[in-house]
Amino acid sequence: MDAFVSRKRRRLSQHRVEAHAASVEVSSTPIPDASGEDSTDIKIAILLSLFPDLKQESLLDILVSCEGSVEAATFLLTSQDSSSSSPLKKRVISNPALGAQTSLSSHVLSKGKDGSVTTLSDSFLRRKPLSTKKGQTLHLYSPEDIAAYTPCTIIHNFLPTEQANALLVELLDEAKHFSRYEFQLFNRTVQSPHTASLYVSTPEEYQQHTSEYKYGGTYRSNVRQATPGLRSVSRKVQKAVNEAVQAHIRDAYPDGKKLKYQSPKEWRPNAAFVNCYDGPAENVGYHSDDLTYLGPHPIIGSLSLGVEREFRVRRVLPRDEDDDAGQTGAEDKQSAPAKGTNDRKSSTARADAQGQISIHLPHNSLLVMHAEMQEEWKHSIAPAQTISPHPISGNRRINITYRWYRDTLHPRYTPRCLCGEHAVLRCAQRKQETRGRYMWMCYAGYVPGKESCSFFQWAEFDDDGDPVWTHKRQEEEVAPALANFSASQ
Repeated sequence: MDAFVSRKRRRLSQHRVEAHAASVEVSSTPIPDASGEDSTDIKIAILLSLFPDLKQESLLDILVSCEGSVEAATFLLTSQDSSSSSPLKKRVISNPALGAQTSLSSHVLSKGKDGSVTTLSDSFLRRKPLSTKKGQTLHLYSPEDIAAYTPCTIIHNFLPTEQANALLVELLDEAKHFSRYEFQLFNRTVQSPHTASLYVSTPEEYQQHTSEYKYGGTYRSNVRQATPGLRSVSRKVQKAVNEAVQAHIRDAYPDGKKLKYQSPKEWRPNAAFVNCYDGPAENVGYHSDDLTYLGPHPIIGSLSLGVEREFRVRRVLPRDEDDDAGQTGAEDKQSAPAKGTNDRKSSTARADAQGQISIHLPHNSLLVMHAEMQEEWKHSIAPAQTISPHPISGNRRINITYRWYRDTLHPRYTPRCLCGEHAVLRCAQRKQETRGRYMWMCYAGYVPGKESCSFFQWAEFDDDGDPVWTHKRQEEEVAPALANFSASQ
């Protein structure tokens, strides 16, 4: 716990200090020095002595939110309403979710210019840009903080307990038949550090996904038909994701309008990858999800079951952008192969030097990855030193990522590279001048025993993200659409 909250003290900005000077009354009793070397117990004891009416759990939450700084925590807790000399009353903390920590914003209030009182999440958090510190991990727990600092929405206790547990039991049995996929990385054949399977709606779609849809340059052999539990839950996932997307567009995007290339259509999942992480060592490195069939600015709904794991995210930093920007430029197995050992070492060292955000995903939580996630961020499931076993799954975590494959990006329509393989859709992230453009590239170099050709083609899309094809297509050629999970029940 000490390592979790003990971090370098964050310097409060002069603007914030001046803004609160008239309404903050700090006790004249000097605050003991509680630097990063002091234990968590000492810091909590100091805060309890200053704020005896607050619960220890609440003070721990505030201390974590302030990166272990007693000074910053005291500053926030002693903020007062300008019309009263008494401190603002704390809010009642309600936290029914197992393993879900309340946010600092749940018990700190802020007064607006119009005299209205709002929560910190509605005022300060959404206005303050987050600058993750190099080499450090910022842990987020509450839905308010996650929505404020990342392009994600989290819903704790998403399903009724009985339904979530039943789905977990069903998929743990399915996971016995999952497999690890192989890919080539720097001329070495490696396996994925967890097992997985792809789920589709019908037997006909099984045939398509094993003979037409390619993943990482190869056809998937482990494709299964959706279970009754997956189908049943998909209706709730579809509804919740669409509601979250509309709220995110309204609250996070300029003028409350969708992003360019983002589809205006209802999100309707028609495929799902189910991953199994068996034990704390199993993981997946930093990556962005394959856009080939999802298209630009896709939405993904991710349901976590079983043991809690850390979902880490960090921004993509262009190579020609100043390293002091405080953002992240991780390269992963989905990037084009590096030219040499020095490039790989430089890329790895550069990625390790950047800060990251950790979102804790407990059992029965739904994470919505919004439209900017895949192009502007990378994500991972980090290895854990220790985990708290789940009463049903033990050390295993099941993760369902519901996806919507666009009909307009069926593999019968997408370009072929010079070596005859299906090209993959990528988003340019490395150079500032091409950042945000899309391209079709050969991916054969990631298939064991094969090499990539030089195929490259800029991709063109309309404002809704549907492709504008430059190659000729048979007018009568109509590829079969994948069935929506809910509609196929």
